Amino acid sequence: MPTDADRHAPPLVRDFPVTWPVQTRWTDNDMFGHLNNAVYYAIWDSVINAWVAREAGADPMTDAAIPLVAESSCRYLGELGYPQDLVAGLGVDRLGTASVTFRLCLYAAGSGPSVPVAAAGRWVHVYVDRATRRPVAIPDGARMAYESAR
Repeated sequence: MPTDADRHAPPLVRDFPVTWPVQTRWTDNDMFGHLNNAVYYAIWDSVINAWVAREAGADPMTDAAIPLVAESSCRYLGELGYPQDLVAGLGVDRLGTASVTFRLCLYAAGSGPSVPVAAAGRWVHVYVDRATRRPVAIPDGARMAYESAR
């Protein structure tokens, strides 16, 4: 049975099956000299969408079913900043009929697999019909991509 300490322990680099390189920019830093909190969300949004486009052939501009963010969160566990090369990690925790829950992270490139990540996130996408904005089933191509990231 996991203890409270186990449940709150930071995830490790190895806990994320998909990795995506990220280059920080000068404008990503805030006045305290580290990555601004909003940048973490922008990176994760870009990584999720680019990965789904690559793996499933998704096109957010023309697909009939599109994923919308229903929930997001971030735990900041360490500092990152420009000019670091980073890695975003992605995994799928839950795959429903119309929604997918991602676990996400951000860490310095070159970190070993047993190193705790600098930030851990959760992101829920709900698929909706582009025109009606009503929930629809996750398209087959996206579902296959998500299955591969469990």
